[in-house]
Amino acid sequence: MTTRTPSADNDVYVDMTDLMSQEAWAQGLSFAGHQPVGSILAGQHGSKVRGRGLDFDTLRQYLPGDDLRQLDWRASLRFNKPYVRTYLEEKDRTAWVVVDQRMSMFFGSTLYFKSVVAARLAALAAWMAYRAGDRVGGIVIGDSGIESVKPLRSRARIQQLCGAIVKRNRELCAIKRAEDANGRLNDALRTALAVASHNGLIIIVSDFAGANDDTVRLLRGLAAHNDIVAVLVFDPMAANLPSTGQVVVTQGELQLDIRLGRRVVHQPLRAFFSERLAHVDALLKRARLPLLAISTADDTVLQLRRELGRQGKGLRR
Repeated sequence: MTTRTPSADNDVYVDMTDLMSQEAWAQGLSFAGHQPVGSILAGQHGSKVRGRGLDFDTLRQYLPGDDLRQLDWRASLRFNKPYVRTYLEEKDRTAWVVVDQRMSMFFGSTLYFKSVVAARLAALAAWMAYRAGDRVGGIVIGDSGIESVKPLRSRARIQQLCGAIVKRNRELCAIKRAEDANGRLNDALRTALAVASHNGLIIIVSDFAGANDDTVRLLRGLAAHNDIVAVLVFDPMAANLPSTGQVVVTQGELQLDIRLGRRVVHQPLRAFFSERLAHVDALLKRARLPLLAISTADDTVLQLRRELGRQGKGLRR
């Protein structure tokens, strides 16, 4: 759905050069657990990103300065001496980027379409994970189905993921016949649940259209053994519908001219947008996930830096 005439092609669509170039903006950004005070990932929504997994190594006697939280009480009581458990940090982990490119994302009232912002955020997340030494894979959601890219730590694999995103992004069209794709989000989460083992990182970039109780259940299942970050892409019209003006809305073969100044039009339309956004926010809070909210009306990288608690200076994309 679109509410305006786009001013440039890159407002509406992405290409490989665009997505591959996001690597330059990944520097200094991290989904790691040790975030600055005030960061969205520092526990504001009741959940922290744990970072890389730890594998148990061995037991040894306690030494001054050891973390008391690592005391093994059973071993300590058995040997009548304090023993601690030691761990080895995983050298790498698997990061899955789940990105939404359904028709519900083909919407923009100001600067960019949601589908464009989501595609760039997905590429940025992939580069962030790659620079952290992680294997990167992805799941791209489209109206007609989902496409999976197996994880691997290589630039070629990120290029393959970006290619899958571009393909789905270019399938979006204002005159495309509308399909009921609400269930695709849960299909993608079920796929992620089947392929993500443990101690992985899963970044979900979507407007979460069609989210329901099953979505919450699937997200909780994924979060039981993995770190999950939900990135909600929204258009400012959903949060603050203008009280005047005229917009053209297209959905498939249907086109409507809507005059926002008419009370009979403005009130129900505002209620629809605000209730939908509130519904998604409530569902994600129930899932107790870190939530990053990114608007289509502002610089994507600067917003992400703010959400992660890292205030970049002078960086524009």
